[in-house]
Amino acid sequence: MERKTIRWRAVLGSVEEADAERQFSNGFDSGGFKSPFHLHPTMSIPSFVIGIAGGTGAGKTTVAREITETRSDSVTRIPMDNYYKDLSHLDFEERTEINYDHPSAFEWELLRDHLDSLLSGQTVQMPQYDFSVHNRKDERVTVEPTDVVVLEGILALYDSEVNEMLDLQVYVETDADVRILRRIERDVVDRGRGLEGVMDQYLSTVKPMHEQFVEPTKKHADLIIPEGANRVAVNLLEEKVRAETRTEHAWDVEEEIRLPTDEGTERNKAPAATPDGGGRWSSEKSE
Repeated sequence: MERKTIRWRAVLGSVEEADAERQFSNGFDSGGFKSPFHLHPTMSIPSFVIGIAGGTGAGKTTVAREITETRSDSVTRIPMDNYYKDLSHLDFEERTEINYDHPSAFEWELLRDHLDSLLSGQTVQMPQYDFSVHNRKDERVTVEPTDVVVLEGILALYDSEVNEMLDLQVYVETDADVRILRRIERDVVDRGRGLEGVMDQYLSTVKPMHEQFVEPTKKHADLIIPEGANRVAVNLLEEKVRAETRTEHAWDVEEEIRLPTDEGTERNKAPAATPDGGGRWSSEKSE
């Protein structure tokens, strides 16, 4: 069945707007305000979604961390590594033979569903990945919807359905020599793998998969960041994240919607929903 995402966009007269408006109005009942999306009390609908792609060792995680660290409470980071397929049915030796740089290594449907849920204001149970055993961990992490969602991974711009959910597409471009050195340092020092195995994997799968699947996604990028965490580009992205998480852009349900009192007084009308400059629906208080 086709999945339908209701996003609060200013598409006047459209079926999507009518459907969203109907569901929004259905959120009000005699017991007070109730949201069909279980909204976070101060988040914008929908979240502003940034996809950050690039080759292994390009600096994607560094960029994602630097542009969000000052707004961590209002930002959700989604590492694509957590969406590698569950390979519990394979033994360790078999899992080491998997090509983890090929698109087929990821559970795309789960990633799409989780992004879809977050954009609808719902929490998700995000899987966790253990690189030492090439498989998912047993535990999951509860992820709350926030004003900004950052999807980061080598193939963050690969899937067409995921791309439709992204508001800003970023590609981090770094010289191949630098990337391989970073890959060796990460896998050998941080993940305890052997140097020979890391080199074999790079030459047999990482490099050819980058050329075939990762680098071509650069054509989808709105912004290409040269040489990893380029300071000018990072500052621009950081300012964009800051703008999307400012409290004046958020919709505080308790403040904007006055609930009925015990005395049975008439409920104050909900503020009119109007499209703001960014194309989202926002609420305006009456003077």
